[in-house]
Amino acid sequence: MSEKIMFHSRFIFYVMIISMFLLVLSSLFLLQFSSHSLIPRSVLELILVNNASLYFMPNLKREKNVLPPYPSGDLNFQSQKSKESDCQASDSSKKTSSAGQKMNVASHPVRPLLRVFMYDLPPEFHFGLLGWKGSLNQTWPQVDNPEGIPRYPGGLNLQHSMEYWLTLDLLSSNTARVGHSCTAIRVQDSSQADVVFVPFFSSLSYNRHSKLHGEEKVSVNKMLQHKLVQFLMDQKEWKRSGGKDHLIIAHHPNSLLDARRKLGSAMLVLADFGRYPPQLANIKKDVIAPYRHLVRTIPRAKSASYEERTTLVYFQGAIYRKDGGAIRQELYYLLKEEKDVHFSFGSIGGNGINQASHGMALSKFCLNIAGDTPSSNRLFDAIVSHCVPVIISDEIELPFEDVLDYSDFSVFVRASDAVKKGYLLNLLRSIKRDEWNKMWERLKEITPHFEYQYPSQPGDAVNMIWQQIARKISSIRFNLHRKNRYQRSQLRVKTN
Repeated sequence: MSEKIMFHSRFIFYVMIISMFLLVLSSLFLLQFSSHSLIPRSVLELILVNNASLYFMPNLKREKNVLPPYPSGDLNFQSQKSKESDCQASDSSKKTSSAGQKMNVASHPVRPLLRVFMYDLPPEFHFGLLGWKGSLNQTWPQVDNPEGIPRYPGGLNLQHSMEYWLTLDLLSSNTARVGHSCTAIRVQDSSQADVVFVPFFSSLSYNRHSKLHGEEKVSVNKMLQHKLVQFLMDQKEWKRSGGKDHLIIAHHPNSLLDARRKLGSAMLVLADFGRYPPQLANIKKDVIAPYRHLVRTIPRAKSASYEERTTLVYFQGAIYRKDGGAIRQELYYLLKEEKDVHFSFGSIGGNGINQASHGMALSKFCLNIAGDTPSSNRLFDAIVSHCVPVIISDEIELPFEDVLDYSDFSVFVRASDAVKKGYLLNLLRSIKRDEWNKMWERLKEITPHFEYQYPSQPGDAVNMIWQQIARKISSIRFNLHRKNRYQRSQLRVKTN
């Protein structure tokens, strides 16, 4: 009887072993040939391991989803320049298939963040406006020698000069002798580009050529805008996307005034949206770039401390402004007699820039008040002076705000509160030394993000603008792909 029981026990044990073996074997078989299985593929594909999505391919190889690079809030600087030869090597790298062709920025260690196709516009649109004349059929100046590059005019012209810096950066991306951050590189084939750059110095054109001279009936500025529109409308690149993947810089509020409605589908690089209707320019499609500051940058080690900054509040500039800038006049009458407050008229003429630089460097807080438009250069003068900005401009848009938290180093005050008697000074005086020091230290950290220079360096203003453009590209591409859903089918119907 006992032998019979033992036989049955062993029999059950062996059946269980064989069953488990067959179960494991059948599971592997289903995974290996999941495309022919009755089990839904979505069930087999998605397996969560350590909260990360892994996808099983038919050959059982796993690949992680690779996200496009996105800078952190601190955007730490690299200690070494990228080698230009690396950038050039990546430019000639082979295409990857399907979606990877455009998104392989994360898979190639030296691939630039942006591939940019730049039109070879005649010099009259760019460096010719600076008086540069090249040899016959020469479109661009030689940028491998900085001494031979035409200088951008100073004064107020300089604050809207980002068109100049970005163009130089693209030209230098193909020059091995110039150190380059490898953020954006110029490509010669527009089909390989992430964005198409239009090298028109629109702010300089407005500042220098918007008035009639002699017997002119049309200003040079208007004439160039008209020619630019004609040129772009004839290009296959513009026709392909309706201009949506084009990049045009119009930083001065009055630049591109005659052409902006016809070119508004492009991504615009602006100072703010003060003189644009929302359907033409908005934060969803366009980029806000910082002004080029006019005062000198205070070296981090020489930045005056809390005790050394004897002025509580500083403002020097135009006081009587129109539109939203009327608040300047109200604040002037409220603050002009207050202790520890410098609030006076000033301009860049004479010794104005040096006076402002000295005053900001010895002040705890610097007012950035709305003028004719929501933004002004004064904010960026304050930043490089390590003077905590007090932003009184309800409609202002700030550069790089998706990666920089301005409340870490600035004070925001609504215009309606600022004009209340005693409100502003009571607020600023309530900010004690320790809290001010935290903002001051943060200002010293982020100052390099607002420096325009050539050659560009990792984390400077040029580099940051390219990164901001790159972060807009995915949404532009998404919208283009949606638009193209039925386009090819419609073309086939027409041709058949």
